Amino acid sequence: MIGSATTPEAVSIDSARGLFDQALAIWLAGGWAMVAIAIVALVMFGMATHLFLTFREKGFERVPEKRWRTWVERPEQGEGPVGQLVRFVTASRSREAMATFFEQVRSNELSVFARDLRIMRVCVAAAPLLGLLGTVTGMLATFAALSSGSGGDQTMAEVASGISEALITTETGLVIALPGLFLQYRLTRSYEKYRAFLAHLETVCSQHLHHQSRRLAA
Repeated sequence: MIGSATTPEAVSIDSARGLFDQALAIWLAGGWAMVAIAIVALVMFGMATHLFLTFREKGFERVPEKRWRTWVERPEQGEGPVGQLVRFVTASRSREAMATFFEQVRSNELSVFARDLRIMRVCVAAAPLLGLLGTVTGMLATFAALSSGSGGDQTMAEVASGISEALITTETGLVIALPGLFLQYRLTRSYEKYRAFLAHLETVCSQHLHHQSRRLAA
């Protein structure tokens, strides 16, 4: 009798299925707090992904200052989002109009970024707190089982379930909060860099407009 060989694809599927079943068992053992932690994680990482892609789309970190200074002198050579921004700004005929435009940019974009970062900070703080809340409910379930049980297998199962809920929620809350804290720090730095870039660009464009006005007056 010739046994059938196990293919690598079948082994991979079985391994993935085993990991999924194990993760599902851990999830269910965590109790109701795992649902709240999952919602916080989805909001936090979704917000982080949106901010990361938005900052990357701006492209200001990939354009050297020497290059965009040249675009201020020759707006038609501008490329990408930064070049488009420079062309729009340098079309202003007065420093008042230019200042109004930059104020609109700060109001429309920076305020949105600041709001999203605040939401991320709330999520980072909420994840371990929800884990702690799950720990408290798990320990309460454990004490309830000890006080009302007769010491048999059913009581021990309830105690083990309560302890598992307490430990799993604490660990999950910390696992969610730690990378969220790193992402929040990284995105806050990008936000500060973008704000500094806009301020520096406004200064350079205002100086260029001033020099142009002096040349035309002469």
